[in-house]
Amino acid sequence: MKYKFGEKIRSVRERKGITMKEVAEKCGVTESLISQIERNKVSPAIETLLSIVDVMDIDIEYLFGDFKKNKQVDIVKKNDRNTFSSHGVVYEQLSSAWKNLEHGIEAYYLEIDSGSEKGSEEYGHIGMEMGIILQGKGELKYGTETYVLESGDSISFSSDIPHVLRNTGGSKLKAYWVVTPSKGFFKEI
Repeated sequence: MKYKFGEKIRSVRERKGITMKEVAEKCGVTESLISQIERNKVSPAIETLLSIVDVMDIDIEYLFGDFKKNKQVDIVKKNDRNTFSSHGVVYEQLSSAWKNLEHGIEAYYLEIDSGSEKGSEEYGHIGMEMGIILQGKGELKYGTETYVLESGDSISFSSDIPHVLRNTGGSKLKAYWVVTPSKGFFKEI
């Protein structure tokens, strides 16, 4: 993607009543180059850009103030959430930010039946996890340690150690869970 700021440079130059020729002479470049920059035909070398900014007394933040201000926003509507069930655990997708697997997040709402669990006692995975228990009682077995969790408790940990979230209560355990980087859990659903 080529960022375009030529219109801003031209606008400032015209407001100040400076000609392209004057800018070019003070910057030590050709008038043709200034014209091409203003029409977004070329991207100037950083030294040339800094020279133009200095000669025309432009705040560099003005030129780049809107750069990368509009990024994609992913929304998962309540009625469009993907749901997956496995061995007494229901996963309901809350985020679709898995598309960027390196820096993405994966968030879901969990419902774990009494006596059921999610995770593995044999292996972990790269990243971090964070969860908040909304309702019920459970425990997180993390490596050789076990942590009791109740409604309102939150927990965060490095995912590279084997871990299991188990419902130890008599009713459904309900929780919000976030994993980063994304494992792409809902990618295929």
